[in-house]
Amino acid sequence: MKNLKRQRFLQRKNRTAKRIGRSDLPRLSVFRSNKYIYAQIIDDGKGVTLVSASSNETKDAKTKLESSQKVGEILAKKAVAKKISKVKFDKSGYKYHGRVASLAEGARKGGLVI
Repeated sequence: MKNLKRQRFLQRKNRTAKRIGRSDLPRLSVFRSNKYIYAQIIDDGKGVTLVSASSNETKDAKTKLESSQKVGEILAKKAVAKKISKVKFDKSGYKYHGRVASLAEGARKGGLVI
């Protein structure tokens, strides 16, 4: 069972990577652990992380969903300050559901165009 879950995760990850491809837009990458969520905006051309945020920065959130949304808003605020307005959303192998979707909505609310 575990191997099948991992296989499906990798299939989703590869499908997302193929869809995003290499482009001139920076990539918003998401990593989700059991406790926290991390997001960063990466310039693949230069191989540099431009902006990052994590749920460690949100102290007043009561739930993981609230924390994810605030991470998206914090990331968007930092990105707008660095004059980044459009990004491609790399959800890795995670489903666009729950905390990942909440982070994307927070980023849109903060001013990023995904």
